[in-house]
Amino acid sequence: MSLIETIEKQESELVFKRFDEMTALEVGRRLVDLALSQKAPVVIDIRTADRTLFHAALPGASPDNDHWARRKSNVTLRMHKSSLRVGELNRARGRSVSPEIGLDPLEYADHGGSFPVRVSGTGVVAAITVSGLKSEEDHAMIVTVLEAYLASA
Repeated sequence: MSLIETIEKQESELVFKRFDEMTALEVGRRLVDLALSQKAPVVIDIRTADRTLFHAALPGASPDNDHWARRKSNVTLRMHKSSLRVGELNRARGRSVSPEIGLDPLEYADHGGSFPVRVSGTGVVAAITVSGLKSEEDHAMIVTVLEAYLASA
């Protein structure tokens, strides 16, 4: 299975029955716990298109990580796909975030680390973003937490 197929499978399986502020808080706390256990210098951000629901900057993260998180979540909220999948699809097509495809690179980043919050029967309502590690590691941290959270929900 290719990386794109793996991500598509994750996106189709990691679907919430409901998602609200308390869900964002619980998922955010779990991400913080995992990141702290790994001493990961990350920013964690959960947002809708117009509202931040959860945000944490952990030791070692820099202000630049906040900007990366915003840009990656913009991709996820616009495309309704994880930022890693968008980046992989762009690379496969020989393109990148640029004005040529209608995206300002100061506002959008197609690097891994933002994952769509998809609610069954509704669609994408938010983005969960981690920034501070390598693209695939940011993505994997989110997937690890979502797999455990949704298995227990």
